[in-house]
Amino acid sequence: MVADAAPSGAQSGMMVADKRTSPVIQFLAWLARRAEAVVIPLGAVLAGLALFSLFLVALGKSPGTLLDLVWRGGFGSAFALQNSLQRAAPLLFAGLCVALPARLGLVVIGGEGAIVLGGLAAAVVAPPLSGLPAPLVVAAMALAAALMGAAWIGAVGALKAYRGVDATIASLLMSYIAIALANHLIEGPLRDPTSLNKPSTLPVGAANMLGPMPGIGVHWGLGVGVLACLAAWLLMERTTLGFSARIAGGNVRAAQIQGLPVRRLVVGFTALGGAAAALAGFFEVAAVQGNANATLAAGYGFTGILIAFLARHNPLAIPPIALALGGLEASSGLIQRRMQLPDATILVLEGLLFLCVLVGETAYGRFKIFSPHLWASKKAATA
Repeated sequence: MVADAAPSGAQSGMMVADKRTSPVIQFLAWLARRAEAVVIPLGAVLAGLALFSLFLVALGKSPGTLLDLVWRGGFGSAFALQNSLQRAAPLLFAGLCVALPARLGLVVIGGEGAIVLGGLAAAVVAPPLSGLPAPLVVAAMALAAALMGAAWIGAVGALKAYRGVDATIASLLMSYIAIALANHLIEGPLRDPTSLNKPSTLPVGAANMLGPMPGIGVHWGLGVGVLACLAAWLLMERTTLGFSARIAGGNVRAAQIQGLPVRRLVVGFTALGGAAAALAGFFEVAAVQGNANATLAAGYGFTGILIAFLARHNPLAIPPIALALGGLEASSGLIQRRMQLPDATILVLEGLLFLCVLVGETAYGRFKIFSPHLWASKKAATA
């Protein structure tokens, strides 16, 4: 048989050369594959900053001054860093709400609604359980929030799996429904009669509030969020469930032929994303606000979309990006005072960044330098 034939002299030489150069070539190929996921998002960020600089120049403002204020307001002192970490905590969960369903090729952008309903569920559960030990009450609040978020965003997955409804549109519309429903309940049936100027639910009680993490003065949502990102990475990269989801996201038909439960995977991963987002609402109630009110709809869910796309839906990349955007938002007040710019200036920057990231998505696979096949051809040439 041909497969049993001895290799020719040229083939033998090539095999020797392969053995001699393969570790280096393999490393270059490995580096090329992973460099693309870093270089393109970084280029998109730089392009967004360049466009925003032109926007500032058109307004007669200095881009250098803005960058200086962002550094000072977000990272320049211990207080600024603490404020940035505080803002980054809910962004971790919001980013996971997008990153987890993305493993199946779904773009779920309704995390804001899950955050609001999760916070509301946590606030509603606490008062009737006020006689129980605080750890049990806090656990019940977290569980109620997670179940609410899982049901809400899981419904988006069910609509996609069983009715073919576009997940992006469904999640966005359900987010608006969730916010409207929460506002109605907070200002109506669930309103605390003593909350006059700012409608809110009954307080969860001082005993049920979560204190800060030791040493950094930031609530436990930050630590739990980082652990959630690590757990999500392990689920997506080190389990058969994550592998099955990747197969289903790459080719649904092939996954069905292999007997994978595609519908259950869609519903399950969207539910996990919704539970993650709802935990952000839980921590906002249990560690920051003390009740549910209109400030739960702070835009964290929408910022989480940008974080997930910048991270390429990699849970391990979500924490540093969430910290960076948390610093941006923490510096918005200082920018408003020093540069006489609207508080929404940072939102303009985030919008430009998101636009450039979306445009950057079209650049993947277009640069030969990031192709492992290029390095394989170099190996063949040197053989």
